[in-house]
Amino acid sequence: MKIKLKNIIKAKHDFWHFIETSPLTYSERLSKKYKANIYLKREDLQHVRSYKIRWAFNLINSLNDKEKKAWVVCASAWNHAQWVAITCSHLKINGTIYMPITTPEQKVYKTKQFWWEFVKVILVWDTFDEAFKESKKFEEKNWATFVHPFDDERIITWQATIGLEIYDELEKDPDYIICPIWWGWVISWLISITKDLEKKTKIIWAEPSWALSMKTSLEKWENTTLEKIEVFVDWASVARVWEKTFNIANDYWLKIIPCPENRVCSTILEYLKEDWIVIEPAWALSTDALKDIKDDIKWKNIVLIVSWSNFDFERLQEVKERSMKYEWLKRYFLVSFPQRPWALKDFLSCLWKHDDIARFEYLKKSNKNRAPVFIWIETDEKKNWEKITNKMNELWFKHRDVTEDELYFDLLV
Repeated sequence: MKIKLKNIIKAKHDFWHFIETSPLTYSERLSKKYKANIYLKREDLQHVRSYKIRWAFNLINSLNDKEKKAWVVCASAWNHAQWVAITCSHLKINGTIYMPITTPEQKVYKTKQFWWEFVKVILVWDTFDEAFKESKKFEEKNWATFVHPFDDERIITWQATIGLEIYDELEKDPDYIICPIWWGWVISWLISITKDLEKKTKIIWAEPSWALSMKTSLEKWENTTLEKIEVFVDWASVARVWEKTFNIANDYWLKIIPCPENRVCSTILEYLKEDWIVIEPAWALSTDALKDIKDDIKWKNIVLIVSWSNFDFERLQEVKERSMKYEWLKRYFLVSFPQRPWALKDFLSCLWKHDDIARFEYLKKSNKNRAPVFIWIETDEKKNWEKITNKMNELWFKHRDVTEDELYFDLLV
């Protein structure tokens, strides 16, 4: 499938009054850190804080009168849902939106603001893929129009207007454009615009390391469904990419960088601390990918597409914990404590000047001479762990590092 450049230009022309041109801002912090010219395409500054504002209205408004009188349905983890709801209410069209029941409460709350009298929201199952299946059942049963969040030529055409804006705003063509893995629009506008305008820009996609559906599919030369994925990085984590997207990617050279989820959390906190920019896990992927290609991008012009500042602050503690785990600044231990006086004092001698106990759980259940203690320890330097564990061994404190045990993490954080 090839999206025609003239259709992308027409889409931008038809809706320029409705969709803002988001700014392309120079990041002094990232540019200095990576010795490159790095720009942020700030789609998070759009209305509803997402670039998805660009296409739901375009698709629904393009329906004929008969389709507009019937029902529309979609599946979404939020942003697409929000804009479909706004559009349905604005055009007075009945719509049903399926969302995973695991969608963060803040996102459900914000979407409810656009329910009004025309839109019904249904929470189902755990993942987007399951919500998608339920929405397709509704489509068949009710003869509804399915508003796809990405795998539709009309949607990809409107998404691709971001590419036009980048080339219009940047004086010199970017050497690389980096974006989170998404279901088609980046590849589509790259093929349509870069080739048609004879640009030499290379595209790099960042994908969550625990949901490498696109990377796996390209390596196997067929669209492959993953048996198991980690959904921490919201919408970027899917078990299977969409057919149009895979076909486009399979016909074009595409570099994909796996990004560890816990490292992505460090990237989120860097934005929050250094730039006062609130960014969701999925849209931290493009910036996080820089850590793997820092030697290749020196002195290059880089554009990072940033969207979705609709961060659920209830997740902030988990993000912090994941980041500290990745940076080796916090570890969780099970320690066998001797049941004798001064045992705790002896253990404290294992810690150094800037080490701290963040959690200590101890319960004497019997007259046994030892009892398990669950301890969280924080430090300011990664190298301190060797000294801490060596000291525990020296004092005969049997211990096990359970930091990477996800069951412990899910139970306690």
